[in-house]
Amino acid sequence: MASSLTCTGVIWALLSLLCAAASCVGFFMPYWLLGIQMDKPVSFGTFRRCSYPVRDEESQTTVMLEQCGRYASFHGIPSLEWRICTVVTGVGCGLLLLVALTALMGCCISDLISRTIGRVAGGIQFVGGLLIGSGCALYPLGWDSEEVQQTCSNSSSQFQLGSCQIGWAYYCTGAGAAGAMLLCTWLSCFAGKKQKQYPY
Repeated sequence: MASSLTCTGVIWALLSLLCAAASCVGFFMPYWLLGIQMDKPVSFGTFRRCSYPVRDEESQTTVMLEQCGRYASFHGIPSLEWRICTVVTGVGCGLLLLVALTALMGCCISDLISRTIGRVAGGIQFVGGLLIGSGCALYPLGWDSEEVQQTCSNSSSQFQLGSCQIGWAYYCTGAGAAGAMLLCTWLSCFAGKKQKQYPY
C-alpha cells in the first residue's frame, strides 16, 4: 500500500486524529462546568446539561431530574455567549476532524497529500484550533446566566466561578485545540512527499 506521507507525515496524521478526537469528545460532553444544585451534582457543556430542576405535579415541588440531555432548542441555551461558543467550537471541531480524516487517508493513498496540500491542511488546523480556543475563551462570559448562578450558589459572574469548578471536558477541548494549533500545524509542513516531476 503506497503512502503519500513521509514518516513525519504519519506522525502528523496520528496526532491530528488524537487532537481532533480530544476536541470533539470534550465539545460533546456536558462536563465543562461542575456545580451543585439542591444537593445534586450538576454539570454544563456548551449545548448540553446534566441534572436539571423539574416541577413534580403530584407533590407540587421542584425536584432534580438526574439525567443528561441537550437543550430543547438552540435558543434554550442559557446565554448568547454559550450559543456563539457552541457554533464556533463546533465549526472548529469539524475542521480538525476533516483534516485528520484526510491525513489518515494520505497514509493509504499515494499522491493524495503533497507538500503544498500538507501546508494548506496545517493552515486549516490552525484556524480550527483558533476557533475552538475562541469558543473556550467565550465560555466564561456565560457564567452570569441565571441557570449557572443557581448552580454556583448565586455567586458566579463572568470569569468568576463562585462555588463551581471547571470540568475535564473543558480542558480536553482546549488541549486538543492547542495540540492542533501548535504541533499539528508545524508537523504538517513536513508531512507530504515531494511530488515526482513527470516529463511530458
